[in-house]
Amino acid sequence: MPWKATVPQPDGSANSFARLRPRLTRIAYRMTGSVAEAEDIVQEGFIRWYQADRSKVRNEEAFLVRIITRLSLDHLKSARARRESYVGNWLPEPIIAPGAESAEMDDDITLTLMLALERLSPLERAAFLLHDVFGQDFGQVAEAIDRDPAACRQLASRARQHVQKAKPRFPVSSEQGANIARAFFAASRTGDTAGLRSLLADDVVLYSDGGGNRVATINPVVTVANVCRFFERTARRENFTAPPLLYEGPIDGLPGLVTMETDGIAQSMAFEIEHGRIKSIYVVRNPQKLAHLRFAQAPSGGTA
Repeated sequence: MPWKATVPQPDGSANSFARLRPRLTRIAYRMTGSVAEAEDIVQEGFIRWYQADRSKVRNEEAFLVRIITRLSLDHLKSARARRESYVGNWLPEPIIAPGAESAEMDDDITLTLMLALERLSPLERAAFLLHDVFGQDFGQVAEAIDRDPAACRQLASRARQHVQKAKPRFPVSSEQGANIARAFFAASRTGDTAGLRSLLADDVVLYSDGGGNRVATINPVVTVANVCRFFERTARRENFTAPPLLYEGPIDGLPGLVTMETDGIAQSMAFEIEHGRIKSIYVVRNPQKLAHLRFAQAPSGGTA
């Protein structure tokens, strides 16, 4: 996630901010579900950090987490209204973090859990993320969201009950997930209906996010028969060829892949897998949500 400082920092405080920036960006992204919005929030946080009287700051991290959390809460108030008018399914922007960045992003929050967080109130979401995910004690959480510790404990508890239902009961290994994603790509893009059916759970659901900017399903596609029919129609289009595969690997903690579609725009797909079958398919086609990804021109081995 790129970030550019716009204000010179002769006293070295920029170095302090830069050291904490990855953590602050993860908090903002987990709060908003948007890379671009997280970057804007972190940039605004930097400006407030620069303008603050840092001689009175006893704990830099706690101070900055409080700024980023409150900016994120302010942002969520307007974001909720925008999402009510969003065209079709809303999905978080896909995060691809190869190599060392993957370990940095490893906080047990998958795309599935991100969607569960969307059903929480902003304060529940903040309390849960800060305490359960980012390891803040309830005293620190209370300072960040301007509530007393007891209230924060209740907020996190309510959030935990909702989020617990979205946690995978049967997690798959990265190798098994990659194999299933690769097999899905081959079967869905070649019209191999039998192969596709063998990979899908009976109650599979396909979500496709085009945001009104690109063709996508308005409503979720449910059941194995309908999902197979959806991909059969795609594979049978005149002059259809399988798109180049740009990336294979984790997307927001789920097995996934990114392809370059016939319109010259990338598309991401992430898979929730249970009992060795694909339970949910999350497709992001909205170009605005893919703009932060940067891929090599080669058909495979993409990077973000």
